Amino acid sequence: MGQRHERARHERSGRHEHARHERSGRHEHVRVAVIGSGFGGLGAAVRLRREGITDFVVLERSGSVGGTWRDNSYPGCACDVPSHLYSFSFAPNPDWPRTFSGQEHIRAYLEHVTDTFRLRPHIRFHHEVTMMRWDGDALRWEIETTAGTLTADVVVSATGPLSDPKMPEIPGLAEFPGRVFHSARWDHDYDLRGKRVAMVGTGASAIQIVPAIQPKVGRLTLFQRTPPWVMRRMDRRITGVERLLHRRLPVTQSVRRGLLWGMRELQVSAFTKRPNQLGLIESLAKANMAASIKDPELRAKLTPSYRIGCKRILLSSDYYPALARPNVDVVASGLAEVRGSTVVAADGTEAEVDAIIFGTGFHVTDMPIAERVVGAEGITLADAWKSGMQSLRGATAAGFPNWMTIIGPNTGLGNSSMILMIESQLNYMADFLRQLDVLGGRVALAARPSAVGAWNRRVQTRMQRTVWNTGGCTSWYLDASGRNTTIWPGTTGEFRRATQEVDLAEYEVIRPPGTSRDHPGPTSGTAELPAEEAK
Repeated sequence: MGQRHERARHERSGRHEHARHERSGRHEHVRVAVIGSGFGGLGAAVRLRREGITDFVVLERSGSVGGTWRDNSYPGCACDVPSHLYSFSFAPNPDWPRTFSGQEHIRAYLEHVTDTFRLRPHIRFHHEVTMMRWDGDALRWEIETTAGTLTADVVVSATGPLSDPKMPEIPGLAEFPGRVFHSARWDHDYDLRGKRVAMVGTGASAIQIVPAIQPKVGRLTLFQRTPPWVMRRMDRRITGVERLLHRRLPVTQSVRRGLLWGMRELQVSAFTKRPNQLGLIESLAKANMAASIKDPELRAKLTPSYRIGCKRILLSSDYYPALARPNVDVVASGLAEVRGSTVVAADGTEAEVDAIIFGTGFHVTDMPIAERVVGAEGITLADAWKSGMQSLRGATAAGFPNWMTIIGPNTGLGNSSMILMIESQLNYMADFLRQLDVLGGRVALAARPSAVGAWNRRVQTRMQRTVWNTGGCTSWYLDASGRNTTIWPGTTGEFRRATQEVDLAEYEVIRPPGTSRDHPGPTSGTAELPAEEAK
């Protein structure tokens, strides 16, 4: 297997260089088109170069790299995963300034990765993808962008689930005379000092925004539909001695990363198999609240009624202290209506405000990019997923040949770093491309519906006993039908083993019309999870 892949790598390196400037009519043609330049897209680009593939482009709708870490520039924006775990294993950063890094440092890291691995010649800025269509005769994707059309043998969609903000439909909002914006589209030209501000939502963004703007605003009204569980954020400055040690002895940084990873792997069973073990964590969260919130009425508003972990556990050491300040009102109800400059909660509470900030999350289970992907049967990915997102090993979808996604269905995490999952999917992407080269000629791989179904049945069976499904909450992890299509119900190690190589038995090999088709392996597509995942 290893010799075959190594031989194929050398063969395709020369072949792809020769085909680099191939044209299909007037359209540029590339071997691989990557969509998005966040962690997933940049990681894919690095891996392609390391695999010897240089005939690729990265299509980015904005004018710079960074993805969600470019778009989310709100006050207080930071990561809730430790810095040394929230970075690529192939691009360690010994100079993280804090144990939990801010948005500006993460964005700078991604710019550094872009330059270090010489990715800029491959990136097409201001190329928003408007439509992708599979051409079954040519066995390639036709990609329409705001800056022109191109074709690609393989598409790697790395748009991410946190890229398109979700704005609720609120009666009267269009007539509001003040400023309105989403946390992911922060209006930096608007001065909040002395203003009356409504903050809608209490998710991961809101608990960072509230303490950042509370000292500046005249009055802050927080609309809370469901209170989050909040743990102390053990953030501190990383000392110069630590950074020097990591630079001089890189193994120390690897050990640090390994310890952070291992601690989170040990926590997984409590989330996935034994939610009742989370009671101790709940007690710590309640103690964190009690330390800052002395008012019993306010404390009652802020105490969740669901099991901790059902929604993402949030980290903050200044959220509760900010809520206790005299210029903050907590409304234990969602925003229901806007009447002029008056905002009205579902429980009837009213407040006069100058600005409304929405921290209402993103289109996660209904990603807009899915409406722009048309597969082999002439239907969009959104239509194919209208009963719920599902894919094979979080990467490929039935009916969409040579199309892959990074951070696909059921690859999210509730307690660790998504970079670990991204790197696992990059392994799968690399082997997918190797398999195409080994098969040779014009060829495509299409995930068998039976394999996709088998994989997802196993995932959903495991999901039934997790805290995300049994914890008594409604979260963004669930789709409109209440099915959890976002979270991975296992460890990152399990997922890495499940995505190490492509199993051709799970795919149909497609040749151009008129040529024979190869059907390797069983046609049933077993899509087995690793043995330890069935426990």
